[in-house]
This record gives sequence, structure tokens and C-alpha cells, in this order.
Amino acid sequence: MNGQARREQADRLRGLPLEAVLRSLGAEPDRHDKRKWHTPAGTLSVSGAKFMNWSRGVGGGGAIDLVIQVKNLGFIDALDWLARQVVGAVPSAPTVMAPGPAWRLPSADSSHLHDVRSYLVDQRGIAPATVEALIHSGVLYADARANAVFLLLGKENIPVGAELRGTTGRSWRGMAPGSRKDSGFFSIPASPTPTAVLCESAIDAISCRALHPHCRCLSTAGARPNPAWLPLLIAHASEVHCGFDADPTGDDMAAAMIARHPSVKRLRPALHDWNDVLRSQA
Repeated sequence: MNGQARREQADRLRGLPLEAVLRSLGAEPDRHDKRKWHTPAGTLSVSGAKFMNWSRGVGGGGAIDLVIQVKNLGFIDALDWLARQVVGAVPSAPTVMAPGPAWRLPSADSSHLHDVRSYLVDQRGIAPATVEALIHSGVLYADARANAVFLLLGKENIPVGAELRGTTGRSWRGMAPGSRKDSGFFSIPASPTPTAVLCESAIDAISCRALHPHCRCLSTAGARPNPAWLPLLIAHASEVHCGFDADPTGDDMAAAMIARHPSVKRLRPALHDWNDVLRSQA
């Protein structure tokens, strides 16, 4: 299937009714609220083509995005799953990935650094010195929308993506368009140490590092069981721990990671995530 055919397929599948897709995903409707659904990835609220995952604090829109989040799939795999399970049309030829959006480094806006500092220190309980060190190193900055930008670094410390976290108004998180999560990651500190801990977000990695100062804490930018860079990390670290959230999704993804890489050990936060633990000790 060529790129044009893929785009046409995506346009068709994206508009599928979310309720029908949720049933195919094995989700259960809530008994008391018809807009709520219980899924393997947590409880979702659906409003038309939009949805919000309250368990993970992440929203989205359209059937493709829903499958990506619930089944933890890439874009092409989500398309193929929808074609098989919902539409019943399996691609007749080997798939060729259409070019995704070009990665573009979010522009920095120093006028919003105060918002980023205030959010991370006052709301997230991260030490001011840690925030300043990250800003000074260039892996954390503010963009024009006052988002905190956490850079994913690849080979030779070249940025390959960015996690974004809203710092004003309603809580929001996402990725810079075109981010290549399998080509790099956010890490604190940047240099290797014998023990590594994998966390679900940059903020959790920073929080975990504060709680485990002798570890290198990395973000997988979501609960992903097998990022492409993981085997190389395992080969160079004496110990690797999976520190995903203490919830069904985190536990399931950690189990999937350990099944693929038996040397990885589970390190479960005492509360929902590492930032919750950090703030509880403040």
C-alpha cells in the first residue's frame, strides 16, 4: 500500500464512531455514565470524536488516536488493527510507511521561562537547582505557548523529539509533531551510570532521579514496553529497572517489557507515579 493509499485509508478510519471502536477494543461502558468507558489503558470519557483518558491525563481525537493510546501501537499498526477488527479489510500488499510530519524543534521563548519554573517547582515539587541545571544544559526550555519542552536526544546528543507539558491553565501533555521516540529519549543525568530506571515521562524521570540519586532515569515518553533503543541500553547498563506508573497500564506494560527483556526488573513507585512520591516527601 503506497503513501497516498495509506492517507486515504487513514481519512476513512479516523472518523469511525469511537463507541464502536471501544467495543472492538474490549472496553466496557460505565453503568452510570454513558460517556465513560473502562479500557485496559484506564477510564475514558467520550464526547463525539474527542476522548479523555482520566487515568493517564491524556486526551485525543479520532479512532486512530484512540487505538494508539489504548493498545499502545504505532500509527501504521493502529491503522491495520482498525482495518482488520472494525472494517474487516486487511491490506492486500506489504505496508510502506507514509512519511510522517517532519520533526521541527519547538522555538524557545524565554519570556515564558517563569511559567515553566513556577510549574515545575511549585506544582511538581522539583528542586529549583535541578530545574536551573536542566535549563542551563539546554534539555529544558519554554516555548511560545508556555509549554515546558523536554528534549529527546539521539546519537551524538542530537534532538530527535520533545515532550511537551502545559504549565498554565488546564493540565496538558503531548509530543512535538514529528518526534521520533524510538530514536532517542530524555535522560537525567545525560551521562550513563550503572543503574538505569525507565519512567513514563520526563517529569517522572526527574522526580525518580531526586529519589534515587545514584540512578540514571530515562523517559520512554509513554508506557512503551519495547522502545528501539532499549536493547542497547540494557547491553551497556549493569541494571535496568522499569519504573512505570503503579496502575494497570503501567503494570501491564512493565510485564510486557520484562517478558521481552528478562534482565529488566520492576521498580514500582509507592504512589501512582514518581512525581506523586516526590511531592509526598516534600
